[in-house]
Amino acid sequence: MNAELDGLERKVAQIIDLCASLRAENRRLRERVGALEDEKQALLARMNEARGRLEALLDKLPAE
Repeated sequence: MNAELDGLERKVAQIIDLCASLRAENRRLRERVGALEDEKQALLARMNEARGRLEALLDKLPAE
């Protein structure tokens, strides 16, 4: 009986450790997703700016 309880205690401790590890990983992944979303927005803004400049240059070209 005591051995069974010791085994169960070890398994519970392993589950607790795993949960803590997964929570930490989840937090890191959420932070990474946030950073990537910020980067995506910055890149979209740069693309839109470049598109606007290209369209302005195209408008300045003489018609054929």
